[in-house]
Amino acid sequence: MSEPALLGKVAVVTGGAAGIGYALAEGLARRGAAVLIADRDGAVAAAARLRAAGFSVEGIAADVSSEDDTAAMAEAAERLFGGIDILVNNAGIYATLTPRPFEALDVAEWRRVLDVNVIGTFLCCRAALAGFRRRGGGRIVNISSGVAFKGNPYMAHYVASKGAVVSLTRALATELGRHGVLVNSVAPGFTLSDGVMKNPVLVAGVKEPSLRNRVLARDMLPEDLVGAVCFFAGPDAGFITGQTLVVDGGAYFH
Repeated sequence: MSEPALLGKVAVVTGGAAGIGYALAEGLARRGAAVLIADRDGAVAAAARLRAAGFSVEGIAADVSSEDDTAAMAEAAERLFGGIDILVNNAGIYATLTPRPFEALDVAEWRRVLDVNVIGTFLCCRAALAGFRRRGGGRIVNISSGVAFKGNPYMAHYVASKGAVVSLTRALATELGRHGVLVNSVAPGFTLSDGVMKNPVLVAGVKEPSLRNRVLARDMLPEDLVGAVCFFAGPDAGFITGQTLVVDGGAYFH
């Protein structure tokens, strides 16, 4: 029987306490990785659930928009597991947003979305870089969104933030290749995550059009993203960098 593909690797998953992030943390752990879950709330409890299932997982409270928190996250990965091999930048603001015309969006909300979705991704990558260098390379998987390519209405700040994540992925791939760090992104379609299900206005406005526009006409669940993220994190993606893989059931062909 072959060894798990990620045995001996250390992965950090931001926003990993619930929803998509939790599914990704579990998927990486099932493939043999030791996982550090970083989230503003619930990271320690989420890690405990996965440890109870037999996985090597720890949790740390962290706000990805904080320089101090992202530095502490990287330090915790070093202390608990000896380093970082895989960084999954999943933390982001979406499920709490209410769709509105762009002229109705206030500047404070714009700044908060960009602080978490874009600056947070940058800060996490920067915090992990020293650890990647010490280990001779690594993988960064950024969670972007299909909206970056479709230009969905009534979420201009979110669409702009995810477009920035796609562009940042490309820029970092170019810059970090010499360090052996591969940088890719996965762009989900509308996903029925825990947070999304708590926002009935969002579900009412987006679920039906998403189903109608998919080739695979079913709801998208967090588990649908696990394979793509683990592929980019694993040995089969060793010569792929700067790419974005859309996972949305065929709503957008990229």
